[in-house]
Amino acid sequence: MRVSDLKALSFYDLWRLHEELTKVLAEKLVAEKLELDRRLVLLRQSHFGSEPSGAEGETESDATPKHGKLPPKYRNDSAAGETWTGRGKRPRWLVEAVKLGRNLEDFRIGEATQKADENKK
Repeated sequence: MRVSDLKALSFYDLWRLHEELTKVLAEKLVAEKLELDRRLVLLRQSHFGSEPSGAEGETESDATPKHGKLPPKYRNDSAAGETWTGRGKRPRWLVEAVKLGRNLEDFRIGEATQKADENKK
């Protein structure tokens, strides 16, 4: 269909065409997503060698990290319940503390605590 053909249509005809196009596009998007999901399941099966176990097609090895839960490496000294493993995005409390001039190592759990205890002796 040419642009000149579209310009010749009335507002209501254009709106009806818009609605039909929206409906067809939505159906095609759903079909494409289903095809991509099917292909993803096949790739996971070939890579992990297992059948999908979850509703989203996740395998058991995808659902559970291979390394298990990582222990925290850093702790907020103002709120002991706030910790960070050192992976991923830094938590807000740590970003703010570093902006205020604190050193990342000030919050390290274990080694920093041991060194501080040794210095006190």
